[in-house]
Amino acid sequence: MKGYVVLETGEQFEGVLFGAEQGKDIHAEIVFFTGMTGYQEVLSDPSFKGQMVVFTYPLIGNYGINQSDFESLKPQAEALLISELNVSGHHYESSQPLSDCLKQADIPYLTGVDTRAIVKRIRKNGDMRAVLTTNPDTVDFSASSPLGEQEVVSTVSVQNQVTFGAGERHVVLMDFGYKKSIVSELVAEGNKVTVVPYSTSFEEVASLEPDGILLSNGPGNPKQLVAELPIIRKLAETYPTLGICLGHQLLALAFGGDTEKLNFGHRGANQPVIDQKTNKVYMTSQNHSYVVKETSLAHTELQSRFFNINDGSIEGLEHKRLPVLSVQFHPEAHPGPSDSAQLFNLFKEMMSQGRESLYV
Repeated sequence: MKGYVVLETGEQFEGVLFGAEQGKDIHAEIVFFTGMTGYQEVLSDPSFKGQMVVFTYPLIGNYGINQSDFESLKPQAEALLISELNVSGHHYESSQPLSDCLKQADIPYLTGVDTRAIVKRIRKNGDMRAVLTTNPDTVDFSASSPLGEQEVVSTVSVQNQVTFGAGERHVVLMDFGYKKSIVSELVAEGNKVTVVPYSTSFEEVASLEPDGILLSNGPGNPKQLVAELPIIRKLAETYPTLGICLGHQLLALAFGGDTEKLNFGHRGANQPVIDQKTNKVYMTSQNHSYVVKETSLAHTELQSRFFNINDGSIEGLEHKRLPVLSVQFHPEAHPGPSDSAQLFNLFKEMMSQGRESLYV
């Protein structure tokens, strides 16, 4: 049936709508993803919770859906906007077309829509609210609040502890919406990984006797999690700690830094990042709206280490005394290049040295 995406600016774009009930509007924050591949990982990345994703690559679905590339147990994005959808998909590992996967997961999608024009609007006006609808004349933006004002982590975090692997080092992963690939990398590095709910107390984590803490990626505004900051700081002051994406932002807030929202975020598989400590450049996979404000670090013990070459924004921090490291990008990739996967080795070294800082 005919459908429309209506932007918060009032502009509307027409396409063919699938998976939505007649008369039922889908409210979300509209963002765009620049990767040429990786739509399955994007669809299932919990960091996209609350967002409808515009794919800049014109043909989506051409290699179908397989059983190994899901980053969570179910699709997480609120909706997809696609220029052209391949309704079959051909690949030797493919088990079903993307359209079937979306139908089973009740994820609505709009095809035949002018994605280039929508991306140009987002680049000009920033990430904004949008509504997917069959009747653009009745859209009411007051029916929803901006994603930055919502607490969405609780909708994607695990409810109970779950353990993977049986390595000699024990990593406790605080789950703010983790990707499966993070756990896979840690297990491959010889770690036992216990995933715990994001609101787990310090005492409960300590009882697990971890060698290190990993603060995961996740959706939404980090400032919606201010209640967790004292626990995060105490954990980082007690155990070697690695923060990824949202976990990176939360570490900055916990140690006295500040965050702000980018105009249209970084979402893609080709973001260049330089490590100023080693002078190495990585091509990275990213998915985030918020960044750490560099000026806010002046009176903290955190220092910038990684920077985005395109816009100069902070891409990672290290603590001046403690074995605490954070990155805004995704070293586990999926989708994207695995240039920065070696950072998991650095985390392993941090845990091996225990309380001895790598940076003294």
